[in-house]
Amino acid sequence: MKKVDFLPVSKEDMDKRGWKQLDFLYIVGDAYVDHPSFGHAIISRVLESHGYKVGIVALPDWHKIDDFVRMGRPKLGVLVSAGNIDSMVNHYTAAKKRRHDDMYAPGGKGGMRPDRATLVYCNRIKEAFGSDMPILIGGVEASLRRFAHYDYWDDGIRPSILIDSKADLLTYGMGEKQTVQIAKRLDSGEDISTMHDILGTCYTCPTYETPYDGVEVPSFDNVLNSKKEYAKSCRIEQDEQDHIRGRLIKQKHGKVMVVQNKPMPPLNQNELDKIYSLPYTRAYHPSYEKLGGVPGIKEVEFSITHNRGCFGACNFCSIAFHQGRYVTSRSKKSILTEAEKLTHMPNFKGYIHDIGGPTANFRKPSCTFQEEHGLCKGKKCLAPKPCKNLSVDHSEYLDILRQVRSLPKVKKVFIRSGIRYDYLLEDKDDTFFKELVEHHVSGQLKVAPEHCSAAVLDKMGKPHIEAYIKFSHRYFEYTGEINKEQYLVPYLMSSHPGSTLDDAIELALFLKKNHIRPEQVQDFYPTPGTISTCMFYTELDPYTMEKVYVAKSEHDKALQRALLQYFNPKNQKLVEEALKRAKRYDLIGYDSKCLVKPTHSANQLNKNMNKNNRYQNKSSHKNNYSGKNRGKKR
Repeated sequence: MKKVDFLPVSKEDMDKRGWKQLDFLYIVGDAYVDHPSFGHAIISRVLESHGYKVGIVALPDWHKIDDFVRMGRPKLGVLVSAGNIDSMVNHYTAAKKRRHDDMYAPGGKGGMRPDRATLVYCNRIKEAFGSDMPILIGGVEASLRRFAHYDYWDDGIRPSILIDSKADLLTYGMGEKQTVQIAKRLDSGEDISTMHDILGTCYTCPTYETPYDGVEVPSFDNVLNSKKEYAKSCRIEQDEQDHIRGRLIKQKHGKVMVVQNKPMPPLNQNELDKIYSLPYTRAYHPSYEKLGGVPGIKEVEFSITHNRGCFGACNFCSIAFHQGRYVTSRSKKSILTEAEKLTHMPNFKGYIHDIGGPTANFRKPSCTFQEEHGLCKGKKCLAPKPCKNLSVDHSEYLDILRQVRSLPKVKKVFIRSGIRYDYLLEDKDDTFFKELVEHHVSGQLKVAPEHCSAAVLDKMGKPHIEAYIKFSHRYFEYTGEINKEQYLVPYLMSSHPGSTLDDAIELALFLKKNHIRPEQVQDFYPTPGTISTCMFYTELDPYTMEKVYVAKSEHDKALQRALLQYFNPKNQKLVEEALKRAKRYDLIGYDSKCLVKPTHSANQLNKNMNKNNRYQNKSSHKNNYSGKNRGKKR
């Protein structure tokens, strides 16, 4: 293989290339990993392919400007990204406790990037180069915070990150096309302050220069003071993220208007193929070797991205707001070429860890209608039931998997990025399902039912539990046919908006009935830019404006989390407290139906049960765990 050099990270690197000045300086809150799973690697290589000189400053010391100026003043501008994850999500757990580790930092060491990294970096850049230096912000942190948004860590509304950072432009989504357009126009001498027509970007302007077209959402002041206005704004912002029918969006911030241009059309197959054929080293920068490397590369080093976008559009997931719901994919030839390259890497052991993307088994748009008219506003392709117009076909994906696993040196091809099981069930041909079980599961398959209550699943934008039950039955049927011992690991979420204590109990009973004992349970995490976060903050469903119950206190969250691990002796007191609070004394006792044994006298327990005997009769028929009985009442 031809040796590929990393992009410059120092003056010495620039000198080796004969460069006197960079065109662009790229500041990023991750370690420098030149792999196409890292946004900074893709954008920098794309710019390089168009002839631009790009230097990388990764994880700079933000307390002073030295790292920011070590390669001199760039000719055209500075690109800023907090990294692959929002910096606040990177730093804090759902309980707002500081994380000690950072998988995207050298040696996995935490604390090497600041909170709200995009803002801090922009401030240092202005200090280093002056206010006239063009600054372009992008990546997940900027993309998801492009409008006024609820910030979980402040527990309040923050303005658009464009306002806080005082950057010139924001690219949202994947960003390749926008960045190249901006680069060419800067290179031609155009002032960045005039670039108000580029799709997939946001900019600010005085209110008197606001464009006439598009739709205006409630202002920053309005969403700050009214949760109903925030919910209204959230719905419009979500509904207009479609490159075919989406409109320009405006949001007033005092005397300044934040303007989001229509989304940039996604890359077509040829364009995607070119992106992934660029000369990545597929490794972290050698300067990190003595520090223990970068842990984040382990899961993706031998993984292949075959698609972008996700029409699954779960309400708690930010992918739809960032990448969009329109699915595009790479060609078979491109994927096979990349797979073959992996087999020649020195530490390749025969295992390709993933051929996937946001959802692994999506290869094409969800239907033919959306290719001309865009995705349906306010509707989901798969929830609560699959749309009748849904196009389901795994044949191309299966063909790719077959050819990759037939390559010399390839022992196994796994699928780890997630299978959408409700979509899989819609395929009338079970060939892919059977080969998935036989060839692409590494002992256990992880899927995400998330909950069992219909009421909660509706708030999540997920299919009802019957789909998971059907899938699990077929999974174990096919596993049995090939005499393999394989497992199904369900991802579960506690305390999602809409989940009451009764719903958590229902989930605990479902787990008990189905002999599922989750080792880990994820509390709902209110990340920026999602519908679920809107519900968490406003306690309103933005699509119905109906009231939504939200477990907000740490104790209420702990009760729901404990119920999902009712079998753990450490949770005894919390589970008993939760059942008493819900008046489910019938589930406290020594009977096989009970979730926990009592910690007080039998006499007191009997008194409580007599006071609430309506649950005694009902508990015996609680084999229907669909949540239909309560789902209509919220």
